Parts: sequence; structure tokens; C-alpha cells
Amino acid sequence: MVFLDIIESPQNKNERRQSYTGRPAYHPAMMLKILLFAYSRKVFSGRKIELMLEENLPMMVLAEHQKISYHTINNFRSSDHANQLIKKSFLYFTNLLEQEGLINEGAIFIDVTKIEADANRYTFVWRKAVEKFHEKLKGQAIELYDELIAKEVVKAMAQEKVQTSQGLAELAQETEAEIEKLTEEIEQEAKTIPGGSPRKAKRRSLKKLLHRLRKDYVPRMKKYEEAKEIFAGRNSYSKTDHDATFMHMKEDHMKNGQLKPGYNIQAATTNQYVIDFALYPNPTDFKTLEPFLKQMTTLDKFDKIVADAGYGSEYNYSMLEEAYSDKQYYIPYTMYEKEKTRKYCNDPTRLANWFYDEKDDYYLDQNGVRFNFKYYSQRKDRSTGQIRDFKVYEADEFQLTPELARLSKTKSGRQRQVRYNPNWQYLKEKVKEVLQSPEGRHIYSMRKYDVEPIFGHLKNVFGMRRTHLRGQKKVETDVGIAFMMMNLSKYWNRRWSNSNVSLFKNKNKQKKTIKQLKLRVRLIVFWQLGVSFFPDTFLLFEEYPTRLQKCI
Repeated sequence: MVFLDIIESPQNKNERRQSYTGRPAYHPAMMLKILLFAYSRKVFSGRKIELMLEENLPMMVLAEHQKISYHTINNFRSSDHANQLIKKSFLYFTNLLEQEGLINEGAIFIDVTKIEADANRYTFVWRKAVEKFHEKLKGQAIELYDELIAKEVVKAMAQEKVQTSQGLAELAQETEAEIEKLTEEIEQEAKTIPGGSPRKAKRRSLKKLLHRLRKDYVPRMKKYEEAKEIFAGRNSYSKTDHDATFMHMKEDHMKNGQLKPGYNIQAATTNQYVIDFALYPNPTDFKTLEPFLKQMTTLDKFDKIVADAGYGSEYNYSMLEEAYSDKQYYIPYTMYEKEKTRKYCNDPTRLANWFYDEKDDYYLDQNGVRFNFKYYSQRKDRSTGQIRDFKVYEADEFQLTPELARLSKTKSGRQRQVRYNPNWQYLKEKVKEVLQSPEGRHIYSMRKYDVEPIFGHLKNVFGMRRTHLRGQKKVETDVGIAFMMMNLSKYWNRRWSNSNVSLFKNKNKQKKTIKQLKLRVRLIVFWQLGVSFFPDTFLLFEEYPTRLQKCI
């Protein structure tokens, strides 16, 4: 852990916020060492880490025999400073791997796993439900506003403002002012009025409306507005951890596809060492590749990007071609393996298996129906915002036979159409060529034993199946400590195994000298016995020790 000592530079010490009261501060590098050692022993609780500082000898040495409260440990884990330290430690560790030549053929392997958040499984908030009830509440707010206008209680207000919590709060204030005004007028009235006081009747109705505004409409409108801000493009979130998103997990104990609050962990590895990671609330993979590559500070050390088919899409391929043209990517698309099967290649309904005339630009399907080029069209992808270009081919209205004319129409009587994406087809062919080359097969085959094992080690070996903190930044620190602990464990085991290998190589040399060692031991024992039991005889052989030393 030598590189951990250089993380806290003097500049960083001056930049971080210092307190001039209370107990002296603990060194952040020491706190990080404590957490790394505790995580390596599957201890994640702050109270148990505090107990280890009193009972575990290696932990005492790391803490320099200081007693640290679990409050301090948890506060450090949850701080922004710890988040910055753990990110810097990955930067230093990557430089260490580069110096020792442990970067695997200049390739970076990217994969994703989902980890359950430290949140209750039944605290879900769904965006569709919020939008549905929010729209319903807006309609009710407009009706209440029209009623107040009819009673001449409030001033005219824009309809958009009425549908906000701020607008409803202003309506409540104006209604309350009108009620106070009516109360003053009622006090000046006679005690008995034939038929009842109209002001009292109006005040009673306004009080009901005010109660509905204050107790129902305004709180609900605020709750829905806050929920929309928390969603931030997601479809759900947890009430106990707003950054967690409900998604499918592999650990489905109920066997019913239950959604659980969790995070999407992106990790980049080389030689089974994690060099960078990030957390995202997206349950899918292909949306996270671009932001993950942008935040990587060590990407310039690699010239190959390797990932699985979950990242293969037209948007990601186009992004890699434009932004990372100096790097080769080995990322198959979703249908890559299926397109190589015999069933797919012999399927006559696939557009790729139809006859195509490049000169006249038309297709013939399996029945002989001719599809001529009709027009160009564009589609905007909702998730990425990418504009995709298509060529639309339509079945010719005049076919060779009446049967073909019938087959050229849909059930509703319209002419059949097919769409072809030239850009997507070009990118797919390029990916096929790269992956099917000898180098491509070799590089992509390394992904299975490079990046996949780290998630198995994280969850099964080190027992981290669920996060221990709440909030995306805090969870990022928690996962980062676990990944760095795995890196250091593997790095130390590698050095230890290398030393054992060198000892094994020297074992043959040691066998050759065993006989000489045995002879030396016998001579030494014989000489010692001679000095002890036959001193007179030993004096006759004064030259014997000299000869013995030469033998030894």
C-alpha cells in the first residue's frame, strides 16, 4: 500500500476544509488503509470496523494504535473527500500497472453488473403513476380556480401558474384574506337575519375550499413536482434512496421477476485489475458507454476497447467512430451470434437473404415479389436522440402474376414496405470483419476471463451483494473501496506467487547441493566431537581445522 501514502499531497491537504476545534484529524491515507483491510475481511459495518481496531493486530498497526469511533469511519466513507481519494488511487494504480507491464495487450475490457441498493424493496415510486395523478390534480386545480373566480375571491391568473404549487399557495393566501374580510363584516352584522346571513354561507364554502387547498392540493402538487425532479429521466426511484432505480436482478428469490432498487456498475479492467468504474441509474448497458468513456482519465493508455453485445448499437458505433477514431473497438451487436447460425442464414423471410439488384436498386422476396426503392426517411431515437436514416422499399403495385400482386399487399390492402438502414449495415459489416479476424477472435476471447471474474469475486468471494451506503456518490465510494481492495489483494498474490515460482526454479539447484551440505554437516559434527572428547589427539592435527574450513 505504498502508493496510498502519496495520495494525500500537501496541495490536497491545504485545499480540504480544516477544523480548528475538536480532536486532531486522522490522516486520510490511514483511514483508507483501514477501510481497505476491513473490506478484505468482509467487514463492512462501521461498528465492527471499530471493534477490529481494538482486537485485530494488523488493523492496530495500520491505525497506529489509535482508537477511531465508528462515527468518524462512517463520516469519512460518506464524504466527498473520500470519493476523490479513491478515484485518485485508481489513477495511481493504473500508472503502477503500466510501469510493471501489466496492461493486457493495450486492451481495456468493459462490462456491467447490477448491485442491490441499501433501500427497502417496497418503497417504489413509479413515473407513470406520478404523471397520471399529477395531470388529474392539475384538472382539479383549474376547476377550483374557476370556482373562486366565479365567487370573485381571487384575481385572474395564468392557467399554467394555477397548475403549480406556487400558484395554488397564492390562491390559498387570497382565499384566506377574503375569509378574514368576511369575518370582519359578519361581526358588524345584526345577530339575527331573516333567512340567514349570506356572508356566513359564503365564508363556510370558502373555508372548505381553503381546507382543500392547504391540506390536499398544495402538498400533493409539491410532492409530484419534487418526484419529477428526482426521476431525472428515470422510470422509478426508491423513497429511502432517491438515486436508486428499480430494475431486474439475477438474484430473484421470489422467481417472479421482482424489481429491486439498485445501481448499474460499469467497470473497466485489464489483466483482471479494475482500472476505472462508475455508477449509473440506467438499467440498460448501451446508454452508459459514452459517459463512461468520457469520465475515464486513463483511456489514452489503451488502444483497444472490448465489451459485450449489450453495448452494441448504431449510436455507440457511430460515437466510437467519431470520438475515438484512434482506437479499435471489439463490440458485437445483439444479433451477431444469431446471424452466424444456419437457421438464420437459410431463413427466406430475412431481408439479408433476399435477392438484391444493385444496378436497379430493388429486392425480390422469397415469393418473387419485387420491392422498388420508394423514398428516404428519418427516425429519431427517443433514448439517445440520434437521427437514423432509412431507405424505404415498397412492393410494386404491378406484379408479374395476380398471385404476386396479392402477396404484395398487407391484410389491410396496403402495399408492403421494408426499411433498410445503410449506415447500420455498414457498421455491422465492419464489426464482423474485425471480430472474425484472428486478432479479433483472440482479443474478444480474453474478455470472458478478464472482466467477468471481478464481479464474481466482488459478490461471492468478498460477499458484497448489496451496498452499505445511500446516495449515488456515497455508493460510488463504497464500491470503489471494494474494487481497490480486490486490486491490492490480486497484486500482492501475484508478487507472492512470482517469488514462489523463483524458489521452485531454484529447487533443482538446491537438490544438487544437498549431498555437499550433508558432507559439511558430518565434518562439522566430527570436528566438534574430536575437540570435546579427544583434545590431546586433536592437538596432533592442527592443520585439520584449516582443511575443514576450506571444505566448508
